[in-house]
Amino acid sequence: MSRFLNSRYQSLEVYTPGEQPQDQVYTKLNTNESPYPASPRVVAAIGRKELEELRLYSDPDLKPLVSKLANAYGLSPAQVFVSNGSDDILNFAFMAFSGQPGRAAFPDITYGFYQVFADLHQVEATVIPLEADFSVDYRRYCGLQQMIVLANPNAQVGRALPRKAMEEIIASNPAHVVVVDEAYVDFGAESCAPLVGKYPNLLVVQTFSKSRSMAGARLGYALGDAALIADLNRIKYSTNPYNVNRLTMFAGIAALEDQAYYDENCKKIMATRAWTVEALEALGFTVIPSQANFVLAAHPSMDGETIYRVLKQRGILVRHFSTPRIANYNRITIGSDAQMALLVDTLRDVLGGTSR
Repeated sequence: MSRFLNSRYQSLEVYTPGEQPQDQVYTKLNTNESPYPASPRVVAAIGRKELEELRLYSDPDLKPLVSKLANAYGLSPAQVFVSNGSDDILNFAFMAFSGQPGRAAFPDITYGFYQVFADLHQVEATVIPLEADFSVDYRRYCGLQQMIVLANPNAQVGRALPRKAMEEIIASNPAHVVVVDEAYVDFGAESCAPLVGKYPNLLVVQTFSKSRSMAGARLGYALGDAALIADLNRIKYSTNPYNVNRLTMFAGIAALEDQAYYDENCKKIMATRAWTVEALEALGFTVIPSQANFVLAAHPSMDGETIYRVLKQRGILVRHFSTPRIANYNRITIGSDAQMALLVDTLRDVLGGTSR
């Protein structure tokens, strides 16, 4: 760190992305990417004409994409915000809605960026421990009277709350924004998007990264009351109005026009998840119930860090966290059937066990 860095930021603990090593070809099951490519329609949308027009700035209002999203959810364009990945939106939300002085509540085990954003914007974090089974007790968020940020399904665990429980949280905090981060909602959970017109304090955040196979395109969106969306746009236009590039916008539109393709991929991932859970449990793993495109798993005879390191040596990447409560676990992205079979076979060899 240089001596010129603002003292406000010198103590920041930065977010650590999933590793992307380049030393060999790995089976990547560590960053919750889709094992399936973007749809053929998305590939076709990036044609020569669009490439040539990279000389032009993108539309800062992203009107065609915003309109397409609004139609998809039965909302008005004024209720839709689009930005450079859902991380961008979460950052803006901490800036805009945490109050003065800033306060925000979220679980102790969840998406690591929440604490980073809280620290970045000097927001006091109310960190609420998950239950012993790694579930969120929604009652602990009711009536908190501060901004609430909940990943549903939860980012490192995979458990999800039903919409009814989320609605109780939203309704009981009417003077504060409730941010529902639905990055993984398409893998079996209930979205809070149908509640947007009912609660002016609800902001639903989704992404094209997971279920729509566009992690590298960096595209996220939020659904909420028009006043909340206007607040987000105020911050966007005060920082970087051209924060979504032209190619990403066209790809996003094409993805929405090919939703059936992505729905089918989600079904395949959920089926592979069910097979993987059964296979891991047959090897003695404890697997946390998941409605995301990953599972959190631990084995009684080998600690999580050792499993992570042994798998990496054998060319398979999973995600290990040093957080004490989940240090014995590894988060495993659900890949293709072949990738998961390779993982299970490798673990069987490592553990010396046999599958049912």
